[in-house]
Amino acid sequence: MAEEPEADARPVHLPVLPEEVLDGQLAGRDPQALTGWFVDGTTGAGGHAEALLEACPGVHLLGIDQDPEALGLATTRLARFGERVRLRRARLSELCRVIRKERIGRLAGVLLDVGVCSLHLDRPERGFSFLEDGPLDMRMDPSRERTAADIVNHWDESDLADLLYYEGDERAARKIARALCQARRRAPFLRTAALAEEIARAMGGVHGKTHPATKSFQALRRAVNEEGDELIAGLEAAEHWLDDGGSLCVISFHSGEDRVVKRFFQQGAKEGRWELVNKKPRSASAGELRQNRRARSARLRVGLRRRKGGAA
Repeated sequence: MAEEPEADARPVHLPVLPEEVLDGQLAGRDPQALTGWFVDGTTGAGGHAEALLEACPGVHLLGIDQDPEALGLATTRLARFGERVRLRRARLSELCRVIRKERIGRLAGVLLDVGVCSLHLDRPERGFSFLEDGPLDMRMDPSRERTAADIVNHWDESDLADLLYYEGDERAARKIARALCQARRRAPFLRTAALAEEIARAMGGVHGKTHPATKSFQALRRAVNEEGDELIAGLEAAEHWLDDGGSLCVISFHSGEDRVVKRFFQQGAKEGRWELVNKKPRSASAGELRQNRRARSARLRVGLRRRKGGAA
């Protein structure tokens, strides 16, 4: 999906690594002859799905997303493909249930583009951005009960520090957690601007291109949306449903996520369940970065499902 832009960056709604993803989805197969079902487990506004459907006239696509606003945009964008597309609202942890319900059988490919998308960052009212003020929410699925405000205002200092460290790679996690717990005694955090300002204050102000709140906001977002558990569920669903030779493309923006994907593929390769297409993740080209700075942390890993004798 995407990462927070610098303050002077213009909002963009471009899929990251579009050429690399399509190449990974095809996995050497002829796009004109390719048939079967692909799953886009994080459809967003439908950019990657559109590219696949345009390139492969015989392919059908099941797109899921937990965000109803994103699905609305994808519905409009992909309407011209008619019955070749089915869009459903669901989380990655519900992917197996959706596939069974749709009765589409084995898959030719799966794409998981994990993390936050441009749609979320460009809507201050969703509470994902530290560059514009909004409610401290961060829910990709609005039906989730827990918000970022709940975590910041109610978790104890130790748990909050662990969250910032492990989910955000924030080295100053304990300093930030201490400052937040002291500040919330005066008034609860309800807005993104107030939280970002307090984090910046704890870090000695804003210096350089990276805002001091970047990693803390990432950690909170991951906790609110249970992104670690959702990723694992998506990987396991892909392994279960992919046909022999089917491709799994995973885009991650967080180092911890990339490690999970790397271990998943490596372990599967040792046991003969996966063939690694790229041992090292692919990243955005200089040309793409000039057009879309949000792609700068994107990492793509691709694996091909291997079933002994082609059977389950």
